[in-house]
Amino acid sequence: MTRESGSGFGASLTVHRDFPIGVLDRRVFGAFVEHLGRCVYTGIYEPTHPSADEQGFRGDVKALVKELGVTLVRYPGGNFMSGYDWEDGVGPRPQRPRRLDLAWFSTETNQVGTNEFMGWCEELGLSPMFGVNLGTRGMDDARRYLEYCCHPGGTALSDLRRSHGVEAPHHIPLWCLGNEMDGPWQIGRKTPDEYGRLAQETAKLMRMLQPGIELAACGSSAFDMPTYGVWEDRVLEHCYDEVDFVSLHSYFVKPLLPGADTSTGSFFAQIETNARYIEATVAIADAVAARRRSRKRLMLSFDEWNVWYRARHGHHMRQDGWPEAPRLLEEVYTVEDALLVGGMLCMLMNHADRVKVACLAQLVNVIAPIMTEPGGPAWRQTIFWPFALAARFGRGTVLRPAIASPTYPNAKEGDLPFLVASVVWNDEDGTLAVFALNRHLSEPMDLAVALRGLGGESGLAVIEAVELHDADLDAANTAALPDRFQPRTLRGVSVDGELLRVALKPASWNVIVLQPR
Repeated sequence: MTRESGSGFGASLTVHRDFPIGVLDRRVFGAFVEHLGRCVYTGIYEPTHPSADEQGFRGDVKALVKELGVTLVRYPGGNFMSGYDWEDGVGPRPQRPRRLDLAWFSTETNQVGTNEFMGWCEELGLSPMFGVNLGTRGMDDARRYLEYCCHPGGTALSDLRRSHGVEAPHHIPLWCLGNEMDGPWQIGRKTPDEYGRLAQETAKLMRMLQPGIELAACGSSAFDMPTYGVWEDRVLEHCYDEVDFVSLHSYFVKPLLPGADTSTGSFFAQIETNARYIEATVAIADAVAARRRSRKRLMLSFDEWNVWYRARHGHHMRQDGWPEAPRLLEEVYTVEDALLVGGMLCMLMNHADRVKVACLAQLVNVIAPIMTEPGGPAWRQTIFWPFALAARFGRGTVLRPAIASPTYPNAKEGDLPFLVASVVWNDEDGTLAVFALNRHLSEPMDLAVALRGLGGESGLAVIEAVELHDADLDAANTAALPDRFQPRTLRGVSVDGELLRVALKPASWNVIVLQPR
């Protein structure tokens, strides 16, 4: 693939109302807040900022979180979780201890903890996804944390919460059982059998207290972990009956080694790599079910994903002196990154039958769609836009796409179609959204979309059409140029009955929203 302009090529996409993949769970548009770098402090929380509310949370960041369309937020980690004592983050703020965070070699002030974070979520209408520490702590601590958070009252722990000013129990429907417990970097790393048994018993204990909660077991930290597959099989052999989800984590990279393939085509091929990751994990989980003769099917929680490779070494990962809120993992995203994120969102939606939770990691400053400066502005990174558009229009049932497109070769994934697409139909109001990525860098795509069974007697009409495109794939949004890259109106869209025709620019991610006439 080259970046010189050309005459274009044709591609087609066909869907039918009667051939669905599954209902799109709105929790797929989740995000992640970890006590890491500046995600919390000078990210969501900065009491001295001009926009700060009475609790110290930045108003400009809250406005951008609302605009982003996040539905769920995972908290408090991440690697931080495996060394976190939740008791440090509750009670009067002046009395909270300062601790050394061994995950990110920082000083944690604990000025934001469980109750402050839950208040922030409730104000923004966000569903929390909490995690329990299975690194330095264990099953009884998980039980105690759940009781503090969610029991109405009349016990020592629930009354402790009430004494902290939170009378009503928190509503936390989804919990992670630890984080990346297979990783050599993880505090309290476990073997798959050790973790599987611990997850099983922790889940049993938590469900004795709160029978209706959903629980996610740790899958592998990445598809390329040496123990991938064996980890999932052994862990689920122990805890399959007690959990609802198995987790997946994936960060998209460009190799930094000399001579490595850093082409945009290979970068975009990670969409297919992650599709294989999902499908392989489903196969392993279903194999465990088959051995048990179980009709139960585990769902997937893809609760860490994003582009991350520039800010993944040296001072980006660790700074000397145990600093407070250091600038860690502050990836500056480009147009190229935004297009890959858009393609990944299409792929996640196309696995709506099994992927029910997903979290873009993270939310603010740390590999994030939102950036801030202490005391200064907040702005949208390039990756903000595909996420916001997908969260806004991705509502309803995902239809199975039949794609016919020219291809390009990739050494790892084979011949890949230039077109990546997803179609979501909202049967409540009849609207449908077509999401389409043209991966060709130099050729426009003449796309024909057959929307069968969706137009009624009078056909369809376009109500919104948006493109994400820039001739400079390396362009980025910054504090000085916060709107360098943003959505634009997509021109040249036509509909005849149930046939949509549109010309997609090279290297563009697009959304077309239609409704019956």
